[in-house]
Amino acid sequence: MSEAPPDDPISANVPPPVAPREATLPPAAWWAAAVLLLIGVLALAFAWMAQQRVSTLQQELVKRQQDNQGQVVEARMLAKQAQEGMRDAAAKVALLEARVAEVAIQRGQLEELIQSLSRSRDENVLVDIDAAIRVALQQTAITGTAEPLVATLRQADERLARYNQPRLEGVRRAIARDLDRVKAVSVADLPTLSIKLDEAVRLVDELPLLSVAEPRKAASGPSAARQSQRSAPVDPGASQSAWGKVWNEAWSGVSERIWTEAKSLVRVTRIDHPEAMLLAPEQAYFVRENLKLRLLNARLAILSRQFDTAQSDLQACQATLDRYFDRSSRRHALALELVRQVAAQARHASVPRPDDTLAALSATSAGR
Repeated sequence: MSEAPPDDPISANVPPPVAPREATLPPAAWWAAAVLLLIGVLALAFAWMAQQRVSTLQQELVKRQQDNQGQVVEARMLAKQAQEGMRDAAAKVALLEARVAEVAIQRGQLEELIQSLSRSRDENVLVDIDAAIRVALQQTAITGTAEPLVATLRQADERLARYNQPRLEGVRRAIARDLDRVKAVSVADLPTLSIKLDEAVRLVDELPLLSVAEPRKAASGPSAARQSQRSAPVDPGASQSAWGKVWNEAWSGVSERIWTEAKSLVRVTRIDHPEAMLLAPEQAYFVRENLKLRLLNARLAILSRQFDTAQSDLQACQATLDRYFDRSSRRHALALELVRQVAAQARHASVPRPDDTLAALSATSAGR
């Protein structure tokens, strides 16, 4: 080291350097330094270990991050698949809903069809019953008897009872009311009346006229007994008194026969109408035929339900029977009784119309 020139004013004022002395440290300093060194080493070791741990953690984090990324990708794929599945499920649900709606519509249509079929069946039954009742009314009007209408109402009630429909109960009640009203009416039995008039027509040819004497019957009673005794064989061993008795009986028979013939020449009869006795024999045929025609006209009038005309013809027949025919005859009494029975039963009785049933059928068919 060079010394500064003496003529430098600055360096002249600076004292000269002092040579350093060799320092001597105490032992505590050395121990402190050792401790610090040890601490530094330990710090470095811990730092290295921490660095290694951090690097391990970083690697693990990177690995986990990679795993997480893979899981995220997988999750995204699963989510995408789930979304696609949801879309498919939603499409299927929409298709199922559409099918369910279609099935519901078809079910409603089927129920309506079944109800319409049921209604149409009931309506067909009601239409058939209505037509049958109207045909029965025509048959009743033609025949003059209530049997066709009664039979039709009974069949309709039995048919409705088999269906057992609550909406048809009103029709059944109406049929029961009309059936009772029809049964309560007394209608003339036209076939029976026609048969009675036919029987009366048959008896006309056998009725005795007042103007024609009826032949006497054969003798009966004691005369018949005597005749049988005369026809019986006589025992040859009888006494002489028996011959006298037979002679007396024969004479009595002859005298009785003569008296009978004498009485037949005169007949006493009560005549209310003298013109009946003045009836000529050739006119008797026309009287009988006129009576037959009257009875046949009455029969036709009854069958055509012209009861007023039938009554007038029957009254004329009764007057003819009382005027020209013998009242004491049994055939006359029978014929007159037949004519009177027909006149008493030949009365106009209108069969009531089943208006309640027809109204109930119309109301039920209309759905009220």
